[in-house]
Amino acid sequence: MKAQPLPAPTVPGLQLLALLHQGRQVNVYDAWSTERGCRVVVKTARPDRSLDARSARELLAEGRLLHGLTHPHLVRVYEVIKGAAPAVVLETLSGHTLSSLLDRHRRLPVNDVLHLGLHLCSAMGYLHSRGWLHLDLKPSNVVADSGRAKIIDLSIARRPGRQKPGIGTPGYLSPEQAMGTELGPPTDVWGIGGLLYEALSGDPAVPDTGTGTGTSTSGSSADRSGTTTGGPVTVVLPAPLRTRRRIPGEVVEMIDATLRLDPLRRPTIAQVAGVLADALGASPVPHGGTSTP
Repeated sequence: MKAQPLPAPTVPGLQLLALLHQGRQVNVYDAWSTERGCRVVVKTARPDRSLDARSARELLAEGRLLHGLTHPHLVRVYEVIKGAAPAVVLETLSGHTLSSLLDRHRRLPVNDVLHLGLHLCSAMGYLHSRGWLHLDLKPSNVVADSGRAKIIDLSIARRPGRQKPGIGTPGYLSPEQAMGTELGPPTDVWGIGGLLYEALSGDPAVPDTGTGTGTSTSGSSADRSGTTTGGPVTVVLPAPLRTRRRIPGEVVEMIDATLRLDPLRRPTIAQVAGVLADALGASPVPHGGTSTP
């Protein structure tokens, strides 16, 4: 993407080069840091509006969370800037998002997907050990950078517990996110399984049918309904992973197990990583560790 000049920078020491993503209140920019002498990514308020107090708190909370985490499969934060124009300064990644790779190729080579799964398990195992859940694992939040998967967005990360219905992205919600019940590590196991399902089959595990936030739907199986304070929510489980590709049977079974309705019947992060490592013929990786593609 060719860099286009933007309005004067809102953060001292940063020259905004190009708009990467526009949100309702927060924009993500490609920028040049005069202090560091390198390209960076900046999340800050849109130039045409100011952040409300809640959005500012959420932006700074994400920055503080990332600032306290150090992991090869999580994007690094350089600086969290408070004040009238709060901003989070992040490392620039040179790769492509998983969503752009799937748009281009529809599905990825099996071994690449197995490595992707190990990287996701490594990052989520580490995040869970620090007492956090990601809750928004989707193709646009994963970047393939020099053979290494990196998660780039922790904007809705939460502590385990009950949350309001629908927190996350429609089409990538676990059943418990859709219904607003107890969230825990199995919620991110669902997210990992959904990404692997999509990367192997070329289709989302739970397509977004436009029924609205708080509903996970698919035309693949019988309805399983729950009730939230906002009224009934229909949750339809993904169809079992079926593909003509040569995928180890134990991997297919594991992915199907990650997408079970009952969170307590899903495998743990360590169990998912073990199946992936066995399929690759790799040495088992300690919980929270990393693998080399």
